[in-house]
Parts: sequence; C-alpha cells; structure tokens
Amino acid sequence: MALVNALQLSPRASWTELGRALGVDPVTVARRFHRLSAQGAAWVGFSPGPRLLEQICVAYVVIDCAPGSTARVAGALGAHPHMVTIERTASGHDILATVATRDLPALSRYTLDLLPHLPGITAVRSRIVTHMFTEGGRWRIAALAPAQRALLTAPPPSARPTTTSTAGATATARGLTSVDRALAVRLAHDGRAPYQTLARDLGVSLSTAKRRVEALIRYGLLRFRCDFARPLGGWPVAVTFWARVPPADLPEIGQSLIRLPETRNCAAISGPQNLILQASLHSVSDILRLETHLATTHPTLDIADRVVTLRQDKLLGRLLDEHGRSVGVVPADLWAEPALWPRDGTPAPVTGLP
Repeated sequence: MALVNALQLSPRASWTELGRALGVDPVTVARRFHRLSAQGAAWVGFSPGPRLLEQICVAYVVIDCAPGSTARVAGALGAHPHMVTIERTASGHDILATVATRDLPALSRYTLDLLPHLPGITAVRSRIVTHMFTEGGRWRIAALAPAQRALLTAPPPSARPTTTSTAGATATARGLTSVDRALAVRLAHDGRAPYQTLARDLGVSLSTAKRRVEALIRYGLLRFRCDFARPLGGWPVAVTFWARVPPADLPEIGQSLIRLPETRNCAAISGPQNLILQASLHSVSDILRLETHLATTHPTLDIADRVVTLRQDKLLGRLLDEHGRSVGVVPADLWAEPALWPRDGTPAPVTGLP
C-alpha cells in the first residue's frame, strides 16, 4: 500500500525515486509493482485533466434493466468506449455509469438514440456534470509518512513555475492530434510506458512522444493516476450521495467536500439533485458516520439518496472482476462518434482513433 500511495503521488517516478522515498532498493520496488500489475491488483493509467473536463461532456447515467439482465447489460456496456465507469448498485436502479463524450450532441445521441435500444435496458436517465469539483484521479490513501510524501511531491531543483493562459489551453484541447489520441489509448493500458515504447508503438520519434505527453500534462488535458483493487486494499465500500444544495452555497460546499479523505468524485449536476458525492470507505457502518458528518458540517446540504455499490465492473476504462482486480482495458474514446448498434446488441466497429 505504501508503493500504491507513492505511485498515486508520482505515477511516472523512476524506480530510483520511488525506492528512495520508500527506503528500499529500486529493483525491489520494480519487482513489487510488476507483480501487482500482473495480478491486476494495481495499475497506472490516466484520467482527464481539468482543462479537458472543461471541453468534454460528462454525465452520470442511471440505467434500469429488465429482470435478470443486469449482469449481461453491464458486460455489454463494458465494451463501450464512452462508458468510463460502471457500477451495479443496491438501490432503485440497477446500474450507475459515468459517461463521457466530446460534446453535448454526442452525449444526446448516445443516451437517447443508442442506449435505450440495447437489449435488456428499460430506462436511461442522465444527469449532466455542470462542474467537476474533483475526480477519482486525485483520491489518495495515507500509507506514507509526511517526509516520504515530501520526497515525491517536491518539484525538482531545476523546475521553474510556469503559467499557461486559458486561451492557450483551450486551443490545445480543441486541437488534439491523432498522435495525442493514440497516446491516450496507449497510456490507458500502461501509464508508466517509457517514452521509447510510446514512440515505437505510435511510429513517431522519441522527441515527439515526449513533447506531446509533456504538453498534454502542462495544459491540464491529461494526468496520470494509480488505481488498485480497493476491496483487497481495505476500501471495499463505495457509496454515492445525491444531494440538494442551495445554488449560492454550491461552490463553497463543493470545495469543502473535496478536502474529505473519503471523497473520490464530487460534481455539480443537472436534475432534481444538484450535487453528487462519491466516497470510498472501509466499512458499511462508515456510511452513516460520513452522512452524519455531512449533515452536521453543512446544514444546507440535503441528502436525497445514498446508493451503495454492490460491484464495480469498470473503472476509468479498466474492466474489473468481483474483487476489483483489473482483467482488461477498454480505453475511453471521448472523441469518436458513438457507435451504432445492430439489433442483436453486438457493438459495431468504433472508428475515430488510429
């Protein structure tokens, strides 16, 4: 867990840097992570950066299924590149999914024209994210001492702070090249892939691969993240709170909630509830404790529903087994046109990415 925490703080740090922070030999660190990765117990991928989240359309989609078809529907949805995360829940609905598309029209086509016709789906309801306060890539465990964390979060001596204009970042986001998109797909499989490997797989020069990755990070379009099998790591419970907050209080409460160590995702959304909070917890009894804390700390926050995840089938493109281990990757393709679906429910070929 200390290694996972270190990789959460610095996902592409060298084995030497990680070993220094953990107080072990770099070879041992590399061997440990390769073993975790081979077991599907931990992995490094990527998540959208804050600038990219401003450019794309994200929605929490509630899906109802015909009796006995939920598992089959969840399996079929796992192959969709626009289905970022899939959770089967203990609630009035069967599936809670996080969907991302390049814009609102694409989301409309996917959720209105395509999803309702997938065999086994009886209802689809979307709640669009109007502002993402935080997403799961920023969630951290606390397995390292402060001094160890400092070794991994302090900028190198040669680093100089830089500023990036919003206009420049926006232009870059809208000008993503085919190489950038191919990089995103490759990094979804292995966020620690060396630049030499990226260059070889994409058929570009080493300098191009390095320059494009650094640009995507610098402009806030992409960030790396380390995930792990949460049930095996001591966080077997995931809960989603749907809440109503007075609009004037929403920015302040949203910023406060992201400071809670349990918070995984927090966003302002459309619909009868205007705030969603997703948390990772150690036990079911922690749900009441967290809800009590929220009610005490934020009297104007009215929790309308709390939904417990029974099983997570997909997490940011990673297909998971019942223990939360990674068993495959379906990289998010936010830019492609949503696929058309034949009557038998078999996905048509997805185009758009090289």
